Amino acid sequence: MEHQDTRSAEALRFQVLGPVQAWRGDAPLALGSPQQQAVLVALLLSEGRPVTTDDLVDGIWGERTPPQAVAALRTYVSRLRSVLEPNRAARKPAEVLVSMTDGYALRIPADALDLTDFEHRVADAGAARGDGGLRSAHDTLVAALDLWRGRPLPGVPGPYAETQRNRLAERQLAVAEERCALALEIGLHADVVAELNALSAAYPLRERLRELLMLALYRSGRQAESLGVYADTRKLLIDELGVEPGGGLSAVHARILAGDPELLATSAAPPKAAEEPPAFVPPAQLPADVSDFSGRNKLVGELRDVLRAGSGQAVVVTSLAGIGGVGKTTLAVHVAHSLRPDFPDGQLYVDLRGAGASPADPAVVLGDFLHALGASDAPDSLDQRAALYRSLLADKRMLILLDNARDAGQLRPLIPGVSGNAVMVTSRSRLAELPGAHLVDIEELTPDEALALFSAIVGAERVGAEPEAALQVVTSCGFLPLAVRIAAARLASRPRWSVSDLARRLADQRNRLQELQLGNLAVETTLGLGYAQLRTEEARAFRLLALVDSPDLPLPAVTALLGTSEQEAEDLAESLVEANMLECFTPGRYRYHDLLRLYAQRQNAKLGDVDQQQEALLRLLDLLHATVRNVQQVIEPDDLAIEPLHRADSTGQSFADGNAARDWLRSEIGVLLGAVEAAADAPLGLLQPAVDILQTLTFVSEDPTLAPRVLAMLRAAAASPVVLRDPETLACVHHALGQIHRTASELSESEESLARSLALQPSDRATTLRLSTANGLAITLILAGRPAEALSLYQQALEVVHQLDSPIGEARLLANMARAHVGLDRHAEAVDAARAAVAAARASGNVPCLADTLYQLGVVLRSTGSPGEAAVHLREAHQLYRQQQHPIWEGYSLARLAACLLADGRFPAAAEAAEESLSIAQEIEAAYCQGMANAALGEALLELGQPSRGLACLQEALTVFTRLGVPEAQPVQDLITSRHTEPPPPPVPPTAP
Repeated sequence: MEHQDTRSAEALRFQVLGPVQAWRGDAPLALGSPQQQAVLVALLLSEGRPVTTDDLVDGIWGERTPPQAVAALRTYVSRLRSVLEPNRAARKPAEVLVSMTDGYALRIPADALDLTDFEHRVADAGAARGDGGLRSAHDTLVAALDLWRGRPLPGVPGPYAETQRNRLAERQLAVAEERCALALEIGLHADVVAELNALSAAYPLRERLRELLMLALYRSGRQAESLGVYADTRKLLIDELGVEPGGGLSAVHARILAGDPELLATSAAPPKAAEEPPAFVPPAQLPADVSDFSGRNKLVGELRDVLRAGSGQAVVVTSLAGIGGVGKTTLAVHVAHSLRPDFPDGQLYVDLRGAGASPADPAVVLGDFLHALGASDAPDSLDQRAALYRSLLADKRMLILLDNARDAGQLRPLIPGVSGNAVMVTSRSRLAELPGAHLVDIEELTPDEALALFSAIVGAERVGAEPEAALQVVTSCGFLPLAVRIAAARLASRPRWSVSDLARRLADQRNRLQELQLGNLAVETTLGLGYAQLRTEEARAFRLLALVDSPDLPLPAVTALLGTSEQEAEDLAESLVEANMLECFTPGRYRYHDLLRLYAQRQNAKLGDVDQQQEALLRLLDLLHATVRNVQQVIEPDDLAIEPLHRADSTGQSFADGNAARDWLRSEIGVLLGAVEAAADAPLGLLQPAVDILQTLTFVSEDPTLAPRVLAMLRAAAASPVVLRDPETLACVHHALGQIHRTASELSESEESLARSLALQPSDRATTLRLSTANGLAITLILAGRPAEALSLYQQALEVVHQLDSPIGEARLLANMARAHVGLDRHAEAVDAARAAVAAARASGNVPCLADTLYQLGVVLRSTGSPGEAAVHLREAHQLYRQQQHPIWEGYSLARLAACLLADGRFPAAAEAAEESLSIAQEIEAAYCQGMANAALGEALLELGQPSRGLACLQEALTVFTRLGVPEAQPVQDLITSRHTEPPPPPVPPTAP
């Protein structure tokens, strides 16, 4: 804190190490409401640095910021000024609580705050200890701890105060722990037993406290109690976390069992007579290996081979990188233990705390390493320490494990100078700038490895009884070792839970991260360490890219979400990849680990910047809708597209040809549907481009497997209050619903949706939506065997298409109308209409239209008694569909061709065409096409002398047609009856809508 004119503040004193209080001299000051105290706390703990208005508002109210928060803040500041400077003249600038650019700062002497006094005393204790004054260091820490007046900041509201409460409590505990350690060094073991008992009870998982308690009891002659502490601690760790005690606690336990006389030695003991320097004892600083280490056999072997092998004069350095919780440290410690015979001079270990707010200082680490290597005094400077460190290792073969590194700068002084030694590094970041390092990306476990770890903790019998639920659990954990370990430990500590109980709890994505915590272990906390290291723009990118649930995101989508140039977007995405907060397995495509996406989505919810999130999503929807329309234009040139509800700013991605457009559609369908789902509960301005995308998808995507997901989204849109209030949007939604239902061969649902859409549209407007709706409803009625109603709708559509002046649209309508004429036994009219449609399509040069009209002409000619000519047109249609990569229409044209060949008596060729059609239909799960292909194949097989197989195909066709409720069921039933010697089994009844 800055010094100031003592005339205004010399008598002020402040307390935060307990209840918030302030005094002028001996007189206490009234600090006002809890929120007003929260303002004072934020300013006091900023140590004189300015605090912005936004930071103060966020710190006091967090996500529940009231509308008048800034005005309330100014009131609190004004009242505090009156308390701190009661005699300040009117209009005279404040000298204690001063205004800064968009914020405030507190100007008080450095010794006016008890926390500052506390930290000065702790620093003095550290200096005294460094000079060998252990008693003085101990007494200074006692005086520092006497400054505390209870739990810090009780009753002070807001997220900032909560964070500081936890920080200060952790700081007090660390100093108390250090004070107890000093007490043991100077022989005050009996005096600290009670305090250590109390601290251990309050913090049962803090192993260092248990270690000090064991030592105090042992030195007090209470060996049995000391060993009992270890037994209790080990049971607690196994029950709660599924882990063994760490290296420090285990080492003390082993030394007590061995009766190590050095455990009884303290600095207060009389000096020993001069003797020969002790021989070098190889350090063995590795943490304990876990007993349930599972999987990663290939990687373990690779790391062992690399670390064993020297490379000329160079030190072998291996860097393990991966997201938090992926098991980097566990793997590194396991490999290091397995290599102990290969490094006879010992193993050094340090946690560099790179993922935290206070990474380890390399100079301090080197001081500890030098002490472990037998150096009595460490030089002062970092360079001198690094030089001595390299010298002491020059003739040794040691393994150095540098855990949790922040960056290469922190590591360089810790790398030995010559070969023979090996270094293993773990870090959340890919340390590509570390010269000569063997870089290894640690990925999540395989499903089998995750199940093995889960079983090792929970028990094989319990997991074996519910294998599917166990797989669901580890899948929900994203196969992340930390998450699997926590989930397993929770289940192991709850014997009345079934594996299915845990699986159900983890299935809810909204609460999954809360479920994955146990004691002081939490997946969310671990992931948060990596998030906290991100720069502001990286953190924003990390959050915004999680708005869409998609298997991955292509660079154009990343660019749209971030609202930057493509180069800036790529740089940000790559920086997240380097930080292991994002993955990139294919250049230009990025994806999250499942739990990281959930974490990012939670940060979006906590931050509450809804406007910014909706703007990002709208940019993506604009890009995707414009691109899907470009796909439609390439695939169906000159065809009329449905009028969009929303005019996109983006021009979208362009394509050289139909194949490129379809390839894009196949690769980006996950992004398309994910973006639409993200807009589900959004305002109409986001819902409309989402509906536009689904509308266009019904024309360009022929994958029936997408139908359930698309239908679910459309039904949700149809039920949305904002859509129900907008007839235009609702009409589009029902139009798309009708098209998808027909693709899924759900004819009654298709009719209902299309009829409702038509009713919602103005009858006096000639729009492509009205044209498509009338045409689609007529097609549905044709399939349902109602040609008269279909013809009436076709005539309405024909009036619209004339007003729109679309020759392509007219050709398609004529071909469709021909099918209605056939149903009404108007064969001449049907053939004339179909031939006219083909002629118009050929004249236009529109290949997709030509394929469709040829198909309809073939169907009409087959129905009117010209199967030979029909086959010619259907073959041509099939070739055109194949060129356009239209699998579903390939299937339909082959099924129709098989029927023509049957009528011509060409049974082997008919069977071949039907087999190919059935194969396509089964691959894309097209039910109606499967029925047609099975019907043709069954009849062909009967004629070829294969009655059993033929009847089986016919029965399958009957089942499909009956379920769909289409008229084709009856002819198949008649054929089965005429060729079956026994009554056929009843068809499967139609499924309920």
